Amino acid sequence: MTMQRPLIAGNWKMHKTPQETEEFIVEFLPKLEGVEGIEVLIIPPFTSLDRAGSLLHGKSLRLGTQDMHYEAEGAFTGAISARMLKACGCSYVLVGHSERRELFHDDDTIVARKLNAVLDADLMPILCVGETLSEHDRVEEKITRQLTQDLAGIDGKVLAKMTIAYEPIWAIGTGKTATPEVAQETISMIRAWIASHYDSATAQATRVLYGGSVKPANAELLLAQPDIDGALVGGASLVAEAFGQIVDAARLQ
Repeated sequence: MTMQRPLIAGNWKMHKTPQETEEFIVEFLPKLEGVEGIEVLIIPPFTSLDRAGSLLHGKSLRLGTQDMHYEAEGAFTGAISARMLKACGCSYVLVGHSERRELFHDDDTIVARKLNAVLDADLMPILCVGETLSEHDRVEEKITRQLTQDLAGIDGKVLAKMTIAYEPIWAIGTGKTATPEVAQETISMIRAWIASHYDSATAQATRVLYGGSVKPANAELLLAQPDIDGALVGGASLVAEAFGQIVDAARLQ
């Protein structure tokens, strides 16, 4: 592990009603008793944020959101602003998740605008980068392009407080997982890019997660890699028992 505190984040995507969210939180919170030195985050859909924020006020479990518009307010039907999210108790925002890029056509220009809006609102971004299966043989080219465009103008001191999540798109929801060695190699490459464009201190301070079919069965080996500072968990985060096991795997590192 690098110097950053590990983060285990559960991205629920388009799952769970507000009532189901409450049931999860009630079941999951006891699993965090005695957990120290690890940050744990759930990222429900927009409709569950207000309920979750009320339940988590004063608790150690953090709350994030899956997306955010880059404008403060206005005629943007279906969009959600930073002010709305903060009012619900959110502290984290996913930016540039592969599904936003692939399905909703968020290009790097839009991702950069969203990232800057998150930072301007004093929220904490998790910038997602990654490659498709067809791009895997040129993963460095793809991720370098994303980092260069998404982080344009971002100061090193700001980046050092951010989180980046590497998600091999070919391993999301497919049951396929990058081996711990492949995940480590790519995340090490991300740190090398940061070191070359900023400095080594910034590269070590920036928290980098792995996301892509993380499950209780593989979490310990993934989290044991020296450059992996935590996990962005998808389907396994929907089940309190499974998500708790992944948090426990982080405690063993």
